[in-house]
Amino acid sequence: MRKRIRKALTFLIVGLLVIVGAGLAYIRLGLPDVGPAPLLEIGSDAAQIERGRYLANHVAACMDCHSTRDFTKLTGPMVAGTEGKGGEGFLREQGFPGNYYAPNLTPAHLGTWTDGEIYRAITTGVSRDGRALFPVMPYQNFGQMAPEDIHAIIAYLRSLKPIQHVVPASESDFPMNFIINTIPAKQEGGKRPAPTDQIAYGKYITTFAGCGDCHTPVDAQGQGLPGMSFAGGREFPMPTGTARAANITPAQSGIGKWTREAFIARFRAYTNASAQPAVGEEGTNSIMPWTMYAHMTDQDLGAIYDYLRTVKPVEHTVPPFTPKPRMVATR
Repeated sequence: MRKRIRKALTFLIVGLLVIVGAGLAYIRLGLPDVGPAPLLEIGSDAAQIERGRYLANHVAACMDCHSTRDFTKLTGPMVAGTEGKGGEGFLREQGFPGNYYAPNLTPAHLGTWTDGEIYRAITTGVSRDGRALFPVMPYQNFGQMAPEDIHAIIAYLRSLKPIQHVVPASESDFPMNFIINTIPAKQEGGKRPAPTDQIAYGKYITTFAGCGDCHTPVDAQGQGLPGMSFAGGREFPMPTGTARAANITPAQSGIGKWTREAFIARFRAYTNASAQPAVGEEGTNSIMPWTMYAHMTDQDLGAIYDYLRTVKPVEHTVPPFTPKPRMVATR
């Protein structure tokens, strides 16, 4: 009897291992499955390139991660001449489940990609070679955007000065090396609402700008905390200390007392990137690319404000910037 039980348990365990192994093999080898890159041939007239330049620099802020930022200055303004060269790291020591690097977006790297391959990467998170991209690049947001806006960004990327810059390969730790393949999903794209539909248009621009990604606190797995959308507090390690995203809900501890004019003026204060003051070894700084968002139009900034006034107010007081502890010399 015992032999039969042991034999049955052995078969059961082996069977489970086979099922688990087959599932992991499918996740590793069969996913992501979002279909082939679409056949696209995007035009590159001046108006489309300009629309793409505006979106890539001042709304989606692609150039924030895909260029070099100078964090010796307040708000880390982009270093002129590095547009699209890539290389910024999102690393284990910053709390990521691996090491991820923003790729080179200039024609030096993307020159051999088709427009459809770039579109698929931006909107579904699948690279040219079929590899899943880590969603620190908010492709889940971009996949909801109007295709013509993504087309404009691609046209702009094609116009960038080629910069020869080899970026390290990204790598995921276990179990993210399996999970990452399950995240990409095919997206149909959305429709840009008319600016006159202020709330819907504001939600569109807010999603495009990824405001919720940084301004919502996350758990250890990187998932947004329930009921805390836009409530701030997400931590960002920086060279001089730890920055935290502000509460931007219409609560008293958020932007509840802010007027539309004050909201826009807060961004306009960072219009001149070259005028940002130097930050000392213990200086307060911000991860938010203020000098990029500062050039958003009044219409778009105002629409973001109008939309944020409609989200659930969450009373959540966010601690200020925490400087790194001072190193005390000892004999």
